Amino acid sequence: MQEVLDFLKKCQTYYLATIDGDQPRVRPFGTANIFEGKLYIQTGKVKDVSKQMTANPKIEICAFNGQEWIRIQAVAVEDDRVEAKESMLESYPTLQSRYSATDPNTQVLYLQDAVATIASFTGEPKIIKF
Repeated sequence: MQEVLDFLKKCQTYYLATIDGDQPRVRPFGTANIFEGKLYIQTGKVKDVSKQMTANPKIEICAFNGQEWIRIQAVAVEDDRVEAKESMLESYPTLQSRYSATDPNTQVLYLQDAVATIASFTGEPKIIKF
């Protein structure tokens, strides 16, 4: 899992895909954090992405570091605990001007049943499950 986090942080921006009815939706994200042995992402509950993950928590993430790409399929599970939100906000201090751990809009979700594939055009894919 640490390798997956390091990859996402190196890329800085990754792309998260959700389903909106029968339409896929993809948008850039930048938050990733390990808390209590789980990989978390963060968003705001007022955003469409939050509503889409509530309706269908199956997501995919994709990022490219210039040489390799990562694809992650997972189930996004909300963790409404203040401690989980605090951990994310401590990792991303710039978010603290827009979110707080006690703000009902702040949402953190961990990736459950995740399968990450790190691949390139030259090497064998590496599969990481967590």
